[in-house]
Amino acid sequence: MSESFERRFGALDRLYGAGSTAGFSAAHVMIAGIGGVGSWCAEAVARHGVGKITLIDLDHIAESNINRQLPALGSTIGKAKAVAMAERIADINPQAQVEIVDDFVSAENIVSLLQMQPDVFIDCTDQISAKLAMVVEAKRHKVPLIVCGAAGGKRDVLALRSTDLSQTSHDALLARLRNQLRKQYGFPKPKPEKGSRVPKMGVTCLWVEESAVMPELWRQGEATEAPQGLSCAGYGSAVTLTASMGLAAAQLAINRILSSAQKA
Repeated sequence: MSESFERRFGALDRLYGAGSTAGFSAAHVMIAGIGGVGSWCAEAVARHGVGKITLIDLDHIAESNINRQLPALGSTIGKAKAVAMAERIADINPQAQVEIVDDFVSAENIVSLLQMQPDVFIDCTDQISAKLAMVVEAKRHKVPLIVCGAAGGKRDVLALRSTDLSQTSHDALLARLRNQLRKQYGFPKPKPEKGSRVPKMGVTCLWVEESAVMPELWRQGEATEAPQGLSCAGYGSAVTLTASMGLAAAQLAINRILSSAQKA
């Protein structure tokens, strides 16, 4: 590692222990969804000196992204989100290898993505089909996965939680994911006996223990169209929440890399 790398990231060794930066430099983190959550996650991963970062997103920066997405600026409107984030990462750590996948995660491409062998895969998407594909195939290929729940409509940063998927609440997106995994893919279900413990599903999630705040028109029953799914496009959103979830996801990934290094 160069002297410049040591100057930029040496503080991490003093925090996590000698040799930590070398472990981060050798790691590969894959992030799906470079939006309000994923862009901040990618930033934190880059500032830990992770050596290889794969960014997956097909979307482009829009003016409506500026309130919460890291690379969204007046000067970057129209640019591919993954490209804008890759340029920023290169400025943070010129030694990092950044791979851009100009696509959305789907059942059709998930296996090829996992063949890139990430040490940690972070799901920052808001599409149920993408989340299903990632959970099922990551489990099959034994790739550590961190799943982020809904950030739209949430505002209490201090209600952010990290648990197994079986223990999440106040999150319609994760509830749908949990139900479909149990019905379609045989993930463990709660036992019918009263008082029995809910079995864990082996899926690490970040979620907010707070009911989603509906837009005013919906609270008044005046809206003519449904909110756009569970994304931030339908609900209100704020950077304090989306960034916090992204940073928390990055920390879970860093913890996983450190744990793997200690076992090696």
